[in-house]
Formats: sequence, C-alpha cells, structure tokens
Amino acid sequence: ITFLFPPSGSPYQPVIEALENYPQKKFYNVSKFGGAKYGVALTELLCFALDTLPYSIRVLFESSVRNCDGFLVKETDAMNILDWKTKQNNVEVPFCPARVVLQDFTGIPAMVDFAAMREAVRNAGGDPAKVNPACPTDLTVDHSLQIDFSKCAIQNAPNPGGGDAQKPVAKLSPLKVQPRKVPCRGQAGCRGPCGAGEAARSPGQFSAQIENTPILCPFHLQPVPEPETVLKNQEMEFGRNRERLQFFKWSSKVFKNVSIIPPETGMAHQVNLEYLSRVVFEVKDFLYPDSVVGTDSHTTMVNGLGILGWGVGGIETEAVMLGMPLTLTLPEVVGCELTGTASPLATSIDIVVSITKHLKQADVAGKFVEFFGSGVSQLSVADRTTIANMCPEYGAILSFFPVDNVTLKHLKHTGFEKAKLEVMEAYLKAVKLFRSDESSSREPEYSQVVQISLSSIIPYVSGPKRSQDRVAVNNMKSDFQACLNEKSGVKGFQIAVEKQNDTVPVQYEGNEYKLSHGCIVIAAVISCTNNCNPSVMLAAGLLAKKAVEAGLVVKPYIRTSLSPGSGMVTHYLSSSGVLPYLSKLGFEVVGYGCSTCVGNTAPLPEAIRNAIKQGDIIACGVLSGTKNFEGRLCDCVRANYLASPPLVVAYAIAGTVRIDFETEPLGTGFNGESIYLRDIWPTRKELHAVEEECVISAMFKELKEKMEARMKGNKRWNLLEAPESTLFPWDLKSTYIRCPSFFDKLAKEPVSPQPIENAHVLLYLGDSVTTDHISPAGSIARSSAAAKYLTNKGLTPREFNSYGARRGNDAVMTRGTFANIKLLNKFIGKPAPKTVHFPSGQTLDVFEAAELYQKEGIPVIILAGKKYGLGSSRDWAAKGPFLLGVKAVLAESYEKVHKSQLIGIGIAPLQFLPGENPSTLGLTGREQFSILFPPELSPGMTLDIKTSTGKVFSVIALFENDMEITLYKYGGSLNFVARRFL
Repeated sequence: ITFLFPPSGSPYQPVIEALENYPQKKFYNVSKFGGAKYGVALTELLCFALDTLPYSIRVLFESSVRNCDGFLVKETDAMNILDWKTKQNNVEVPFCPARVVLQDFTGIPAMVDFAAMREAVRNAGGDPAKVNPACPTDLTVDHSLQIDFSKCAIQNAPNPGGGDAQKPVAKLSPLKVQPRKVPCRGQAGCRGPCGAGEAARSPGQFSAQIENTPILCPFHLQPVPEPETVLKNQEMEFGRNRERLQFFKWSSKVFKNVSIIPPETGMAHQVNLEYLSRVVFEVKDFLYPDSVVGTDSHTTMVNGLGILGWGVGGIETEAVMLGMPLTLTLPEVVGCELTGTASPLATSIDIVVSITKHLKQADVAGKFVEFFGSGVSQLSVADRTTIANMCPEYGAILSFFPVDNVTLKHLKHTGFEKAKLEVMEAYLKAVKLFRSDESSSREPEYSQVVQISLSSIIPYVSGPKRSQDRVAVNNMKSDFQACLNEKSGVKGFQIAVEKQNDTVPVQYEGNEYKLSHGCIVIAAVISCTNNCNPSVMLAAGLLAKKAVEAGLVVKPYIRTSLSPGSGMVTHYLSSSGVLPYLSKLGFEVVGYGCSTCVGNTAPLPEAIRNAIKQGDIIACGVLSGTKNFEGRLCDCVRANYLASPPLVVAYAIAGTVRIDFETEPLGTGFNGESIYLRDIWPTRKELHAVEEECVISAMFKELKEKMEARMKGNKRWNLLEAPESTLFPWDLKSTYIRCPSFFDKLAKEPVSPQPIENAHVLLYLGDSVTTDHISPAGSIARSSAAAKYLTNKGLTPREFNSYGARRGNDAVMTRGTFANIKLLNKFIGKPAPKTVHFPSGQTLDVFEAAELYQKEGIPVIILAGKKYGLGSSRDWAAKGPFLLGVKAVLAESYEKVHKSQLIGIGIAPLQFLPGENPSTLGLTGREQFSILFPPELSPGMTLDIKTSTGKVFSVIALFENDMEITLYKYGGSLNFVARRFL
C-alpha cells in the first residue's frame, strides 16, 4: 500500500497483522490500536470502547487508523472517533473513503482538472504521468442521454376499452420518425409484424420456453432487435456529446485508478450497487472495508450491503480523488431496532414504506441511522438497499445495515467466489464489522433508539375510488360495507340497505354464477413502479402455485391478466417455475406496457356487463398498478382497489372483496376442504430462498455478462477515436472541453498569504444565498453571458445544450456563475444577474463586470448576510467565483460545507464579528476594502479590514485547523496536491 502523503515522523504506528487461517492476507488490527504504546490495561479499555461503537462509526475508526499520517489524519482524530459517545456533534473528523463514484455531469470537471494538473506539472518541470487519482474512481456515463425520439409503449389488447381497433396508437415524435415494424423470427403461428395496435395472439399460444433477453416481442415472447427509438437516441447521444465522450475515453486510457463505464451500460447508482461494490477491498493481499462517496444522490443504496457510503458535492469527491480526506462532524447515530415478525400478508413494499414512515417521524435529519435487532434478518438485501435508498425521504445522511449472514448469502448468489466470501467473513469478524444474530453478542450503544415492531406492519389496499384512501386488509370487508352505506362521494356508493345483499344470476360458458356487491370482475397483476420488486411478483407466483396445487380456481368471467414491466420479469417468473401456475389461474402474459391501469382492458363479457347494469351492482376491479379512479378500468366497474400482486391473485380466487381472510376461506380444495389464505400464502423465508436462488443469481450473472459485453462490445464506444498521449491535446475551438486556469500560478513552494488591497465589492447579497444562486445550472438563457460566448463560437441556441453538459468548459461555467435570474444584488435592487462596475458606473452582467475588474488588475470580494452558500454542495459554487477573481467572501455566517469549499479553491471566508453586519458598520458596499494577512495564520484568528473611507473593523478568518490554513497558503487543494507531484 502506498500513501500519497506517507507518514513522516508520526509516533503512531498501527498494528498490521495476518488474518487467522489466511497468513498471506494482512490488515490493520483496530482492536490493538496503538500497540504496546498504551500498555495492556489501556489497550483493553480501548478495545471495550470499540465494542460499544455503532458499526458505521467503526468503519470511520478503521479508516482513521489505516490512514493516520500525522497531518491529514492525526492520532487525535482516531481517539476522537473512539470516544464517539462523548464527542458526537462536537468535533470534526477526517474520513478517507475506499473509492469514489461519479456520474458524467459531475465527473467531467474533476477529470478536466486532473488533465489540467498534468499540463501544469509538466510546465513546472515535473513528470505529468505521475498525476493520477490517489483513490480508485469509477465514472459512469449515464447523464448524457436525452429523449429526442419516442413513441407510445402501450401494446393494446383487441379493442381495449373501445375505439377503432384498426388504427395504430403509436405516438410519433415531433420529428415524425415512423416506427419500424420488426417481424418476428418465424415462430409457428405468428401473425406477422409486431406493430403497435396489432391484435394479440390468444394466451394459450405463448411459448413455454422464454429466452433470457431484455427485449422481447410483447405478444410472442421472442427476441427482437432494439427498438428504433433506442438506437436513434443513442446515435443522438454520441453525436451531441462526442467531445465529452472522447475526453472520457482518453481519461480511461491514460489515468491509473480510473474506470470509465461507457454510455448504454446503466445508471450510476445501479452499476455501483450491482457491479462495482466490493464489500471488502483487497489490494496486494491487504484487506480493508469498502466505503464510497459519490456525486449521485442514490449512493446511499450501498449501505444495504454493509458498505458505508453517501452522496457529496463535486469538490468533496475531487478532494478524495486527490488523496485528501473528507471532513465531517462526528455524527449522531440513531439505532433503529427492528423486532417481532412481520404479518404473513405484509410484502416487502409494506415493510419498506412503513419503516420509512417511522424514520420520517423520528427526526433523523443529518444523522446516521443504523439497523439492529432480531427483525433485521427478516429483511432481504433488496429490502435493505431500498430502505437505504430512501434516505432523502427521511433526511438521514445514510442508513447502515452491517454485513451479516443474509448479506453473505446474497453475495454468494450474485457470483462472489466461496474462497473470497470466507476471507471476507473472517476479516470482518476480526475488525468487529460483522453483525451476529447470536443473543450473546453485544449490541452497540446509540445516540437514541427508534423501535419498530415488524408485527405492527400490516398490509393495505387503496380504494375504492382514490389511491390515497388506504384500507387495512383485515378491515376490507367492513370498510366496503361502510362504502355501500355512505352517500355518493369520494368513497360512498349510497346503496339502500335492503339492496346491499342483492344477487343477480348470470349464465356464462354454460354455468350459472351469482354477482353481488363487491364481486370482482377485473384482476390485473402489473409489474409497475413500486411493484417491480421481484419479491412481490414472485409472491404472486408462489401463491398461484400453492392455490393450483390445492385445487383452487378463478371464476372464468373475471378478466384476469399479467402485464410484466419487462421481459426480465417474465424471465424470472418463468425460471422460478411459477409462470404456468399463474397462467392456470388465468393470469396470462398480455404484453409489456401500461394496460389495465390506463383503461386498456378489453370489454367485459356482454352477459356480465348486462347483469351488473341490471342489478346496479357495485362490481370491483383489483390491480397492482397506480391508478384506480372510479370507472377508469371499465365504465361498469365502479369500485377499484390497488393491491400488491399476491393480494390481487388472492382476491381473484375469492371472487369478492367482501371477505375476511382471517375467518373465511378462499374456496374449497380437491377434497372439499376449506382453503384459507394463510394456507397458501408464501412465507418470507420461501420468498427469499426463491428470490436469491432463482432470480438474484440469474440476474447478476446476466448483469455481469452484459457489463463485460458492454465494456468490450460497445460498438459506438469502441469506434470512438481518442488520443493516447500523456497530456490531453486541448482543442482551442472546443466549446465542451477547455483547460481551466486553476494552475496558472503554480509554484514549487507556497507563498505567504498575500494582502488584498483596494478590492471592490462585486456583489452585495442578503441572507440565505444558496449554491443554486451561485452555481451555473439548467439551460443556458439566450441573453446570458454564456450564450454570448457560445454565439461568438458559431453555435445556434439549439446547440447551446445545458450548463451541466458544458461543465468541462470553464469559460462557459464562469460566465454562468451568479447568472441566476433570482439573484438579488443590493446594488441593483431587484432580482437579476447584474451588478455595478464602480470605476465606470456601468450596470453589467456579473461576468462582464468581473472581467473588467480583472483587466484593470482590481481584486474583488463579495459581501453577504447570514447562511451564505446554503443548499446542495456544488463544485462550481466555489470554482466559479474563484475564476471571476473573487479573493474573499465577507458574510455574517456560512453553510459549513460551502465554507470549506471556498478554502479548498483558494478563497478566504471571512465573518463579521457577532452582532455586526454591513448595516451596523455603516458599509454601503461601494467602498474599496483592504485586508492584510499576517505571515503566520492561526485557526479562528481576527483580521483588520480598512475601507477607502477610513473605517477600520475586525473580522474572523474562518480557518478551523492547520490543514485549512495550509490549503489556503497553497492556493487551494488543487495546487496543494499539484505541488506534491513536482
């Protein structure tokens, strides 16, 4: 293991040991923190303290031990983490993640900075080939796809809901590109081209052998080429973003520690979770925990695998890539104790939504959440990653599930080798990062504990007219009865009491049936939105299997259907062996698109329709979709309920919603015995077993094959030309990629902080100026400075693209800084991206004024009120002002992360003394300001500012530690690291 900043004279030497039973594997034994230095008694005390730490804090501790160098990470940092119980919320600690995940919008400025750093190091006499990210970095190109071509994905059944069945329903894009009709591949009985609006084959003709392919003919389940819309959008993506993609390809060739995931592969958070996650890193037989920071808000998903990770801003990730730690306030950790056993009818979705709701009410914002208790083992990894991904919903930084036996079993099914899993388990137990279900194991101590009983989580359905009207399944019968009694409205149907038990006989297919209020006539299993979780679709299939084996049937007049969200859903239903049983109950695959929930249901049999109208029956539809408005499914079906897929099958078998599943049977079996729902409902253990063995295993095997194929067989990416030179050949005509000027003053030795003399105020801002006000974002306005620049380069407004796409061009991004139309500059008096250039008295765009100041050699500062830099972390909220020539920001208070980012780019964050502000000091902002820095700065020191009017006042320099002072002296983190390469 090599350190970018090797320990120099630090008295602290961590203990490196061989892993028991694996002598070739080495690791830092955090249980022996400090080694013989502290003596036996204190070492035992420290070990006891480690046992009480939350697992997520143990990851921070291991990182501090492993990366302790006496400068960036100090011994006191490790001790503070170990003393988490008393130091939480009171100290800042460094954290060195094991890797970084980027998406292309936020990744391109980071890679451009590394390319520019190579240029600067070469110009200063160094070896540019040495400039590489110090931390493994994966960049997924997934944000550049735009929908230029589209067509309706709905594949209709014959005459779905009325209208002319002969007319195609495909919606054409504005460019009028006609969708290509692709013939099926000669399967027997095929009716020809699979065009939109074509009649479906009868369900009985579906092929039993379903090929494992992501794109299938919606009606014949045979592979077809990629849709024309996909191909055309991909072609447009490569054409529009060619320069950026060529730069990424160059980066993948020349930079060590960088992996580029090309376009058309997948979304960043999914690739991170399913392909990039290691759980335990192993580098040259050295082991340490996987951890990650990323610029994608879904980075928190990996905590469900026991990998500590969360989303941060561009500057933070770039700092980690440079080999520097993140700095965070030692967080509170809320322990979420899961107890009890979930209701057998509760699905994964019920559990995830309920836990999310509890955490939202528990005030966990800005804290770590960690799960423990006997109920944790009942959650599959899919459940855990979904809960972890919901962090933005309840405001936590992350939600951590320590690695346990459930995790290892999941990893086994995703393709991890047995030997690797054995080493992983042994290592995690050695460093006390493995959670055990044994009752004797000690639970960590937490800042507070939120208890959630899984037993209290019960399944719900929604209806009968609105999706927000939730009904507990065990109250369904009584609730429907109440709806019959209520006046007509959002829930009521106002049926006279004497008519509520009426029945209407109907002849159908030679048999007589009786329809009554609450009878089900439509039952649709749809894998869409929240029901795309494999477990709920498998639950429907396993329930169908048990029902058929028990002799239960669905009445033939009920319009049943199965509409998977993709060919993959059909594949795992088929591979798990449940698809034939669903078919036996009438749930045949009807296609791959929106169907029942948008009203695309074939008309009910005429006899059924007539009976419903004759008796004024409140007939019901049950579906696992998202829409259930009155009459939406069919004009004669007035009550519609949204339910989980297995409940749709259960209600279809029962034939009515007026049933109490606890006390009333679904029907009778082969031998005439009563069959209850509890008799056929699959247990969570059964579900997890099938999901892991039949679904997860196949899906991950296919995923890895696809990833490797995409990486090697991506034709457009492979044909894309890119240079292989050590230095990037900057194209001066490029409007996407440009060498930034961050390193123009790079020197081998740092200089003392230079005074800021006679600076003008570029902007005089009020309170709560956010990073959205500062940073360029969204589309490029035609009247903006960036638009003028691009127009002068020969581009038309149609070719401007967005600021996000042009993050690799500092000229565009600098012009977009403070270009927000909602920016309120007190010099202007109204919202506008304008300011006053005081030497000339002109009112100009912010960039134009800054450009004039720079030409005149006049430094500029910013005056602001409280909470400057509020909002999401954005790298250009610091980079942009720096390139505008801003030397310092003087504010009443700062958002902490943004303050650190200003230092990291080389801007001094200064703060008024308590109780003071521009108004109390009599400042107008039209003065010139001079700030003298002493040769030696110290954290939190006071500086004097003198104005051109003769006023002198004091401010606080918000440097909180020696590291921040060092970074500022070097001109920011980029220059600090660049000098290390000289």
